[in-house]
Amino acid sequence: MAASLFRPATARSALRSGASAARTAGLAGSSFVRTKVTLPDLQYDYGALEPAISGKIMEIHHKAHHNTYVTNYNTSIEKLQEAQHKGDVAAQIALKPAINFNGGGHLNHSLFWENLAPKSAGGGEPPSGNLSKAINETYGSLDSFKEKFNTALAGIQGSGWAWLVKDNTTGQIGIKTYANQDPVVGQYTPLLGVDAWEHAYYLQYQNRKAEYFKAIWEVINWKAAEQRFGA
Repeated sequence: MAASLFRPATARSALRSGASAARTAGLAGSSFVRTKVTLPDLQYDYGALEPAISGKIMEIHHKAHHNTYVTNYNTSIEKLQEAQHKGDVAAQIALKPAINFNGGGHLNHSLFWENLAPKSAGGGEPPSGNLSKAINETYGSLDSFKEKFNTALAGIQGSGWAWLVKDNTTGQIGIKTYANQDPVVGQYTPLLGVDAWEHAYYLQYQNRKAEYFKAIWEVINWKAAEQRFGA
């Protein structure tokens, strides 16, 4: 069972610190003060998203998969710090894939948990305000956006994520897909993401991932996406 509230600022802080550490990994000989990342609590119980997402999936996804990314990221950062202290440039470079993968896994899932909410807490309610306007202007309607988003999800080869993003230069929104655990950083701000890894749905939907992609909209927390769009 989840314990305490997971506030949006937590994920934003994780995004900043994790992205900074990931960039640091590419700077041979540089140093930084190591700060461990931690597994965030959820603001709802594991079973609160049923029937769209089973409680068992949520428990395994959060306590096992996400926690593994947290553990491995912290271990990789510790090894990076040691390599920097020794001036071992080769070791620093070799650690970059692990930092990107596990750090990205932490960032992506931290945002993903915020993207979900029980129906009793507004899950599935359509977006409003400026984000709703942007979706209608860009895609014609919310239903049209969902169709295009699910098409992008279905097109992911292997594991990855689909994101509704905001271009930090133009302010326009768009749909982007990322392989594995590559995080949304740089030009774009992640607004809403859906995990297309098998561990996110297989226990419940097996090979019928299209059903998962359709069902998840019933518990999407558009309020979190609106906050990120406004920020």
